Amino acid sequence: MQSMRITVKSVVRKLNIRNWIQLGMFALTTGIGLQFYLFVRQASMGGPVTISRPGGVEGFLPIGALIGWKRFVVTGEWDAVHPAAMVILGFALLVSLLFHKSFCSWICPVGALSEGMWKLGGKITGKNVRIHPFIDYPLRSIKYLLLLFFVYVACSMGADEISAFIQSPYYKMADVKMLHFFTRMSLTTAVVLGVLTVGSLIFRNFWCRYFCPYGALMGIAAVFSPWRIHRHEQVCINCEKCTQACPSHLPVSRKNRINSPECTGCMDCISVCPKKDALEFKRMGGKNAGLTTGAMGTTIILIFIGVVYAAQITGHWQSMISPHEFSMRLRMIDSPELVHPAVNLKTK
Repeated sequence: MQSMRITVKSVVRKLNIRNWIQLGMFALTTGIGLQFYLFVRQASMGGPVTISRPGGVEGFLPIGALIGWKRFVVTGEWDAVHPAAMVILGFALLVSLLFHKSFCSWICPVGALSEGMWKLGGKITGKNVRIHPFIDYPLRSIKYLLLLFFVYVACSMGADEISAFIQSPYYKMADVKMLHFFTRMSLTTAVVLGVLTVGSLIFRNFWCRYFCPYGALMGIAAVFSPWRIHRHEQVCINCEKCTQACPSHLPVSRKNRINSPECTGCMDCISVCPKKDALEFKRMGGKNAGLTTGAMGTTIILIFIGVVYAAQITGHWQSMISPHEFSMRLRMIDSPELVHPAVNLKTK
């Protein structure tokens, strides 16, 4: 028991500001998931619904958010069925445009879980395995191919088709379908999750690096970010600790500036650097000092709070579906009416 307390204390001591923010967002997401589960459970009983449906659960509907944004660009109409999904995707893109894919390493609960898994695996086995670049590069393309497919689907749908999809019985219960993906897990789902779990213990950011289309979109947005990791060659002592610490396996110690879309702005390279000011996270062309970890974390959290609050007070957060309609549709959750509608992919 004493050794366990010492281990916990040592882990807590190693947590930096980013890790605490990750833990906070992970705890928030877990709480939202539990509240949604209790809401669905209460609504299925047919009596009064006293638990509110949390809008944040729509963060797990990124494809719906992408389709909703396509409709908004074309028609100016906001998705009233799952409006928070659009807000969360918009926030993720905004933060990635500002601070180079930082959504993935600071806010995303899946990213936090993935990071925790590979660190745990490294503790158990002594080190994480790195996939050879010959295999690593084609594997990394998978997430971009998945993103391309989803973007193609969204672009192939006209405004009327998207409106019909958003008003379909299936989409109105898409969050429940996502919940059932885990609570009614099939053998195939269990096997896939098992493979991802084992892979996440062995390889750094296994899911995020190779399969996450959401992360691929953030990486594309990050290309346009004005902020980068800068290495000052005249100050650097070439210890290569930054390269070893980089969760994305980027050669920080050999570059004057990191432009890769794989950089998540985690600032771990800066945290381990023994030489003050050898590495900075700063705006390109900027003459001022770079952002500290604390300043960056504070800014990201303030943006998050501001975006969510603005969405709530302007009516762009809570779903238009009433508890009564939700309860009625929940009774038919397994009916053919709530099967995913077919999407007509148009060929040009």
